[in-house]
Amino acid sequence: MKRSKLYVIFFVAITLFFAAVNIFATKLSLDNIKASTNSSVEGIISTLVEKYPDMSETEIFEILSSEGNTDAGKKVLQSYGISQDDWLVYENEQNSYNTIVLTTIIIISAGIVFTAAFIIYLKLRKKEIVKLTSYLSSINSGKYSMETEHNTEDEDSVLKNEIYKTTVMLREYSEKNLNDKVYLKKSISDISHQIKTPMTSTIIMVDNLIEDDDMTEKMRKEFLHDIRQSLNDISFLVQSLLTLSRLDSNAIEFHYGNESTDSIFDECIRNTDIIAELKGVYVIKKENADISLRCDKKWICEALSNIIKNCIEHTGRGGSVTLSADDNKLYTMITISDTGSGISEADLPHIFERFYKSSNSDGKGVGIGLSLAQSIIEKHNGGIDVKSSVGKGTTFTIKLYKYE
Repeated sequence: MKRSKLYVIFFVAITLFFAAVNIFATKLSLDNIKASTNSSVEGIISTLVEKYPDMSETEIFEILSSEGNTDAGKKVLQSYGISQDDWLVYENEQNSYNTIVLTTIIIISAGIVFTAAFIIYLKLRKKEIVKLTSYLSSINSGKYSMETEHNTEDEDSVLKNEIYKTTVMLREYSEKNLNDKVYLKKSISDISHQIKTPMTSTIIMVDNLIEDDDMTEKMRKEFLHDIRQSLNDISFLVQSLLTLSRLDSNAIEFHYGNESTDSIFDECIRNTDIIAELKGVYVIKKENADISLRCDKKWICEALSNIIKNCIEHTGRGGSVTLSADDNKLYTMITISDTGSGISEADLPHIFERFYKSSNSDGKGVGIGLSLAQSIIEKHNGGIDVKSSVGKGTTFTIKLYKYE
């Protein structure tokens, strides 16, 4: 039962108790007044019977029940020194006094009890407020342990739980904002570093084109070709970073559907056809049972194409990249393996980090493709793993889980 209800029941019980005591005391006093009044009337009747034996009971009753002339009665009483303020039945004066004293005692006692109960209630509330304040200070100091063994269903426990949840939520929000600021600072630094080189190179080449009037046509075309390549690299970097930012902020809305792994592989092969042809690398799709995969085809193809592109770039002429798929009750597994140069043990833990370039990199990439692929796969309730041996090739294993 909630504490406030207990307080209400307690005060109602006290009120009813003192009301019952007051009723009992008043009734007792009235009974005494009634008894003394009846006794006096009985004495008057006895006196009338003794002095006037011929008077019948009917006449006596008529005398007692008759209102008569009250003014005449008052004059008679006044002649004997009895005023309206005096009690005709002297015992009733004491009974009346006792009634007043008893009622006063009951009212004072009730006031004292109510006052004491209210003071106790205020002290208990103050004690609970102090506890809550101390508990809040503890949470603010970083002590997030929640004491549940003493919690009940009363308002204080509910408030305590809500304070805990709100404070932890605000603290986590603050920490997240701080982490976001650190991450943003690092990202801006990385972007600045990545864009600086192609931008500087482009500016130098443009200056040469403007200032060197004797430049040959062949050299001029080479400079323009390099400028276009630098601008393409900058465009790719900016687009990739924008995509990563949208993924991080959950700003991308995925449109899921049941897609064929064969059609996904075909799309990825078309996306990487040109680079595979230039490098002289074969991209092979294993013939296997067609598997239905619930995903956003556009984005899953983006992720797989980035991985395939990475494999092609690290595979020599005449090598191959193989795509395969398998399925079970828990997940659909996609495997991408190459016969390339492999990844060293020192580089392997870092290949999904943004802007990371392995020791055997040709220096042309920006090191963002695998990070982007990992983010997309994780948004599809999946995970990616990699195994590699130097000189023997690399295998990427993607598991897309069917249940969240």
